Amino acid sequence: MMSARPTRFVLPLLATIIFFLAVGALAQTTNDWFDAVIQGRKLAQQLCEARPTENFTNTGVLKIKDGKGRRPEIPVKCVVVVTPTNWQNTYEAFFTNTTETLKIFHPVSQAHQLEGDYTFRHEYPTAGRPDADTTFAGSDFRVADLALEFFDWPYQKILPGSTSLKRGRAYTLLESTNPDPSTNGYSRVLTWIDKESGGILEAEAYDVDGRLLKEFAPKTFKKVNGQWELQEMEIRNVQTGSRTRLEFDLKPE
Repeated sequence: MMSARPTRFVLPLLATIIFFLAVGALAQTTNDWFDAVIQGRKLAQQLCEARPTENFTNTGVLKIKDGKGRRPEIPVKCVVVVTPTNWQNTYEAFFTNTTETLKIFHPVSQAHQLEGDYTFRHEYPTAGRPDADTTFAGSDFRVADLALEFFDWPYQKILPGSTSLKRGRAYTLLESTNPDPSTNGYSRVLTWIDKESGGILEAEAYDVDGRLLKEFAPKTFKKVNGQWELQEMEIRNVQTGSRTRLEFDLKPE
């Protein structure tokens, strides 16, 4: 009979302790989530504000391997022009009888709206403005890919990495979420950012149903005039089996 009183006392005490431990864990989880969101927004803004320091022109080729094994190669040119108010990136693909041109303007002083409605920092010529989901030159690259528009989406968050290194480099994993994806658009993009250089190590894009759609990775770099420049990058559609590699003809030092 003497054990009944401690039991009646201990059970409510244990319930109270468990409750406060759960509340404390929830508060810690909430704080961690807010911190991940804040850090994600800061990183995305830094990536959006990055800009080249000088003009340059690179020529190269788009090597496309579609799901049927066809391998067309398309000559391309990339021209970057830096001005006091913006920097402009122009891609040109040269076909036998025509040239396809994509020009993207990156305003320097574009305000970022990271909640609710938002505005892309990228601008396009008024005439013939392309949709973000339009492919460039029939390749696996979309306008959104070349413009890196997913860094402008309102929801950005840092995720814990599953490994300490990605492709041999320390990284930060950024999750970009599209609140209103189109039928053919991306709902989410995961980007592994090199901690030292701030460059993209790898990226994965997911379709509107949350399935992995594309994988992107820079392949090789070359030092030109004292600066490392991207020489090859590849994007692969895991659902169709197609793959596009963009190779630039860089002249080494």
